[in-house]
Amino acid sequence: RPFTPRRPNISRERPREWNRPLAFGVLPAYDEALKYIKTDSEVLKTETQQLQAALEKAKAAPEPDTDVIQKMEEKLAILEIQSQVNLPEVRWKVRNGMADMSNAVHRHIIEKRWREEGRLDELMERIHQMFVVPDVVPFLHPSLDLRVTYPEHFVRRIDHGDSKKRKHAPVEPGTYLHPEQTVEPPKLYTDVFHTDTRLYTLLLVDPDVPDEANSTFQTYLHWLQPNIALSALSPSPIADMNAHTEYIPPHPQKGTHYHRYTILLLPQKSPISVPVFARDQRLGFSVRDFIETYDLDLPAGGGAFMWREVWDNAVSTVHKEVLGMEEPRYGKPPKPDRYAGTKGRNKY
Repeated sequence: RPFTPRRPNISRERPREWNRPLAFGVLPAYDEALKYIKTDSEVLKTETQQLQAALEKAKAAPEPDTDVIQKMEEKLAILEIQSQVNLPEVRWKVRNGMADMSNAVHRHIIEKRWREEGRLDELMERIHQMFVVPDVVPFLHPSLDLRVTYPEHFVRRIDHGDSKKRKHAPVEPGTYLHPEQTVEPPKLYTDVFHTDTRLYTLLLVDPDVPDEANSTFQTYLHWLQPNIALSALSPSPIADMNAHTEYIPPHPQKGTHYHRYTILLLPQKSPISVPVFARDQRLGFSVRDFIETYDLDLPAGGGAFMWREVWDNAVSTVHKEVLGMEEPRYGKPPKPDRYAGTKGRNKY
């Protein structure tokens, strides 16, 4: 049978070195391009060293000018990135799973790829198309890449009647998940682009729970975890996420339209003390009021994600085994009968 080549298992634990795809002399234009990139890198590295020396001299002055020093530090950070960002071996390492988030150049490439190659655009498209903004929050400008994985959908084999091995798989923003996939908490992966440690609050909410009394919808709090410390060096997935307000599986009510399950990682200005929400306190939760009460820094960015679910038989199990309550059922209100008052009367 034909041989199918496999991509080698490359990671930071199993590193590989970049090799030229073309030997020297095969394509002179390619050789000249590499030569130009390397020369440009050397020039920028020399400029970086000169600026570094000038910065140290400015800091050692009897009366250092803080404004000048700040501008020099900003320029130095830019030069350090520019001196390496175009090198093919650097880009190849980042593209092939060997990125080092302590390296400013690697962080820059990863952030640029997230912002410019479609992932952020897709997320914001789904968030605005499905009116997560403004139904949940008034605005949203993510500053970190938040990715979610859930177990793959249960597949029953016809020949043996058992299920295939289930593993966590990435979820696309806005996609439909089956309620049986979301019984357990998801794994949350982040790419954070700041090196200092900052605090975030996690929220998972459902803004589409029927409010019968007011003929509208209300928000249900599924998950809350404050004071999550994150930086560029934080491990993924995020650990210890069920230590505060425990995760309750999504359970879209029977007879309702699809529900928009929204995860928010909201930046904090300082550590906060939030009481644990009991199960009977979660309905009617207001994200806006929570942000205002605990002075969360929504303009600073944070992370976001959303997916959709509709009712199926697994929701009945969640109500029975997790919530311990009778499952509600909804339907469209009956249409008013315009002729109810005339029925039974003679037409003529």
